[in-house]
Amino acid sequence: MTEIQFILGSERLFATLDDSPAARDFAAMLPLELTLSDYHGTEKIADLPRKLDTTGAPASYKPETGDITLYAPWGNLAIFYKPFQSSRGLVRLGRFDGSISALLKDGDFPVRIEIVE
Repeated sequence: MTEIQFILGSERLFATLDDSPAARDFAAMLPLELTLSDYHGTEKIADLPRKLDTTGAPASYKPETGDITLYAPWGNLAIFYKPFQSSRGLVRLGRFDGSISALLKDGDFPVRIEIVE
């Protein structure tokens, strides 16, 4: 399992990626500079530079607060700050290790995602 961090200005949020083809493919993209936007008052989303390998991924997933996921049909990253219903095409990549309060701000904002060394 790969440890990653989300850097938002002076704040760092730590997370652990799952040991799955999609999560390993995501880790191979890092570091990434993305812009997070709010979506439906439940998640922050950002476009990824390319689609991820979803080999063997379940057809759907029910996200919980703190889950880092891929919405495969659109190819975007989706970080849930509220639980949501099981959704077809949603693939879990990993989970935050602690508080995600730094993500709960309004508007679009930049984030850098990198592997913890």
